[in-house]
Amino acid sequence: MRALIQRVSRAQVDIDGETVGAIGKGLVILLGVGQEDTEAQADKLWTKISKLRIFEDSEGKTNLSLADVRGDVLVVSQFTLFASCKKGNRPSFTDAGKPDEANRLYEYFVGLARTEVPHVATGIFAAMMDVALVNEGPFTVWLDTDEL
Repeated sequence: MRALIQRVSRAQVDIDGETVGAIGKGLVILLGVGQEDTEAQADKLWTKISKLRIFEDSEGKTNLSLADVRGDVLVVSQFTLFASCKKGNRPSFTDAGKPDEANRLYEYFVGLARTEVPHVATGIFAAMMDVALVNEGPFTVWLDTDEL
């Protein structure tokens, strides 16, 4: 499982011009599910993200977690995080999870976030989405459960 995490001051996801999810200060998590991923990877990834100290304290140091700042979360499915560009110029997505299982694990991950975060917004799995965000910092972190 892979996640691109961005610390934001605000973010939203629109589908066909309609906002389906929006947050204030918090994290945008672009989430990719791979072929071999299970609930164990989702658990590991959420545990790491929820404890990441990437928010600034009163001295400007990144010492605070999502819970410390009472931040929001926007989770957007992103199978393209499993793109392989090893052959040619057209990305291959064969390492991405099959849609039904990827959606199940995406929803499972969102459920984990909702157990700890009061406001969790989402996009819609497999929809064409417009994601707008203000990356605070900018601060972006890449996590892969194979490397945690």
